Order: sequence, then structure tokens, then C-alpha cells
Amino acid sequence: MEEMKSDTEDLEAKEGSNRRVSSVTPRFHVGTKMPKKGRSAVRSLKEKEEGMSAKQRKIDSPLCFDSPSSLFQSLISPMDVDQFFQQYWEKKPLLLQRSDLALTSYYQSLFQLSDLKQLCAQGLEYGRDLNVCRCVSGKKKVMNKEGRANWSQLRKDFDQKRATVQFHQPQRFKDELWRIQEQLECFFGSLVGSNVYITPQESQGLPPHYDDVEVFILQLEGQKHWRLYEPTVPLAREYSLEPEERIGKPTHDFLLKAGDLLYFPRGTIHQANTPAGVEHSTHLTLSTYQNTSWGDLLMDVFPSLLFDSMKSDTGLRQGLPRSLLTSANVSSDVNKQVCMFLRGLAERLELGQQELRSSEMRRDFISSRLPPYRLQEEDVAPVGKLPALEDSVCMRFKEHVLLTVEPSQDNTDEATELVAFVLHSLKNKRETHMMGAHVNDEDVDEEETSPFQGLRFPATHLPALRQLLSGERLLVGELPLQQDADKLGLVMGLWTEGLLQVC
Repeated sequence: MEEMKSDTEDLEAKEGSNRRVSSVTPRFHVGTKMPKKGRSAVRSLKEKEEGMSAKQRKIDSPLCFDSPSSLFQSLISPMDVDQFFQQYWEKKPLLLQRSDLALTSYYQSLFQLSDLKQLCAQGLEYGRDLNVCRCVSGKKKVMNKEGRANWSQLRKDFDQKRATVQFHQPQRFKDELWRIQEQLECFFGSLVGSNVYITPQESQGLPPHYDDVEVFILQLEGQKHWRLYEPTVPLAREYSLEPEERIGKPTHDFLLKAGDLLYFPRGTIHQANTPAGVEHSTHLTLSTYQNTSWGDLLMDVFPSLLFDSMKSDTGLRQGLPRSLLTSANVSSDVNKQVCMFLRGLAERLELGQQELRSSEMRRDFISSRLPPYRLQEEDVAPVGKLPALEDSVCMRFKEHVLLTVEPSQDNTDEATELVAFVLHSLKNKRETHMMGAHVNDEDVDEEETSPFQGLRFPATHLPALRQLLSGERLLVGELPLQQDADKLGLVMGLWTEGLLQVC
């Protein structure tokens, strides 16, 4: 078993390669598909922050929010971003041990045990907002009650039964976590969820397991004893428990202290407990990159790739051999034919004769991610003067806007045409972020549960849209559209949606 020594030690195993792990979040959990939308009973930001102490409000952030890249760099400091992705990302764990009082105080302000009392007054529910659990004889014992969580009962279970409190998606309540995770979603281009785990001394909440997401663990309070094991499923695509007798000895054994950060890839088997002499441990798990692999992209782009290819390739439109679908086996001739089609698709892609069009992954991300930090309804309203042909324009909230190209869903007698969608996350609800199927509010507006927010344009507008989304400052009259009316219609649509302004 290997001891942790240096401040930026790579936690590399003595033999073999280290693989991946992830957090246990309701959205990132047990191999379920990422849900699209959700809603939780939370109160206004003003109500949430009334109980926050002056000390918590005044702590300055040691993180740099100038850009998504600068935030991630400050999060993993002193590790360099390029070095992290070259040596650690999806490869092996990384432990950053920092003796920084300012960072320790900031971490503690993100979430602490005392916050639960105020949050319980806001109608938290067992299962939806938190779980109470404990690892007993290598198995997870869930100790949830029915309905709303009561602080007195929660504290009693914590003190007397040594139960762990697993708090789901605290960014719904904590502004600073909203701020951090919104920037990380911009940086990774993937959803970022979080959980808080609060465990009393001499106790363990979860048995050994691995997850299907990349994990960053921030130790907020106290200390946690961690053990990592060689993956049985590298780069795992689902959550799974692993029995002690199967995982062998830990490859890494260390103590995480307040202010420290731990990263490990998905698939890494892990377990953690609060040691004796430590009143309690609080750590935050940031999770990302669920279902964001090359395989997921191929599943997303293949339907549209085949749809486009069948328009020009007669061979793909020829009928199947008779009785192929009822045959018990697929013949070698069929395999050869499919391989020939796949080689043809690959050749057309390499020659630039076709484009890859990702739609489902993009839609899921943009409809499920956090809105811009502290964005108010009035911030999404049209800004400034109406754009005219002689004006220069630029996009607003560019990091929260995506472009997709998809078949039109119009029910007409004509051949299906491609259309462009400009999708955005400006009207997403922070209160529902990553909550998925945990939706039980009856007063949710239809607009709030819409699969996406955005605009639809003809495919002929694609070059102009791509220019605008590249971040350039462009003259309306010089947009690559033939008619002035089309140019004005395009910018007026974006301006009305709050996505464009005269600059």
C-alpha cells in the first residue's frame, strides 16, 4: 500500500495503470440515463441566504473567475492544466495537499454541517434532496425516513447512529457552488453535478464502489481516510458496488484534510471513512463527463450520418435480402456488406463530402445545464437599439448558446429538409439542475419543461449563424445571405431572444 507524500503526488499505482472513478450523485448514478429536466422545492435566493452568517458572506474567493479556463486552473493549483490533462485525466488519480488557510476557510464556506439546519427549514425531502446512509458489513444501509427531513431527527441519526448525510446537488441552494459549476460546465462542455457527504467520526457512508463520471473531491471540513483500488472496469459506463474480496488491497491509502483536492477517473474503485478523533468530515464531490465518450458521440451522429448518406447512395436504399430479419443468424455476406457501407461512410467523411451532426447530446446538455450565474429575467430581455443593416452586431452569452442542424419535424408532403436550431440555456432553472426524475411540483409552467429554449432558421442561414457564433463582430449588411430581408430577419430573431446586441 502506498503512502501519499508530495503536495502534487500523482497517486500512481506500484504496478499496472490506474483508471477511473466518479461520484455518487442522483443524476450521475447507477447507470441511469442523464435525465433532461427536473424541479425541486426550493425558495428564493434571498430566503436561502438570510440565515447565512456574516463570516460566510465575507470570505473572498481564492479561485479566479475571469474565465472558465482560469477557474479550472485555480481549482487544481499548483498543478498546470496542460500537465493535468496529459498525465492524469482519464488515466490516474491526483492528490493535491494544500496548507493554505485562506483556501481552507473558503472551502468551509461552500458547505458545512451547520447549513443543514437552515436548509431543512426549506422543505427538504428524503430521497429527493438527501439520503441518510451507513456502510454496515460491506453493504449500504439506507436510513431515510418518509417525507420531509427534520433537522432534529437528522442530527439524532448523525450523532447516535453515526449515519452519513448525502446532500444532493447543493448548487441549487448555494450561490458560490452555482458560480463554480456553471463555469466548469463552460470549461468541460459537459454537465457538472455535485454532492456533499457529511460523515461522523469512526463511520463510513458507502461500501467500495466505482462510478461512471470523472470526480473532483474538495475536503471542506475535518478529515477523510481514502482508499483507492485498481479498476475492474476501466472507464466504466455505470455505477457498481464491488465486494471487498474482489478488489484486493488498496493501491493508494491516504488522509484528505480540509483544503485538499482529490481527482480520480471514472471506474476507480474507492471507499472512505472518517477516522477516530475527527468530529466529522464534510467533502464536496464534483462530477462530470457522464456519457460523454467517443462511443456516445458515435451513437448520436450515426443516425443523421446514415440519413444524409441514403439521400445520395442508392446502395444504402436497396432492399435487404429476403428473410434476413427472420433468420436466426447473420451471414458473413451480410457482415461484409455492412463493412463495405461503413468504409464508404468513412471515406466520404475523410473527403469532406459529409458533416457529422450531433443533436441529442447537444440538446441534452443545453437544456439541462445551469443558467449563467445570477442571471435575472430582465437580463435576458432585448438590449439596446434594433439592429439595422449598417450596424455591427455580436452575440451575447455565447458560452450558453449552441447550434444544431436537424431534420425538420414539419408534417408536409414534401421531402424532409434540414433546419438550423439556435438553442440556449438562459431560461434554465438553477433550482432543478441535475434533479432529473425528482419532479413533483404541480405548478411547473409548460415553458419551464420545454425540451429546449431557442430559435429555428432555414438551413440557408447556417453560414451566417456560424459566423455570428464564432464570436466575431459583424456588419449585418455583410452577413452571407442573399436578401437583406433575410439578414434583418436573422438578427432580429436573435435580438428578440436576448442573444444578440448592436456593438
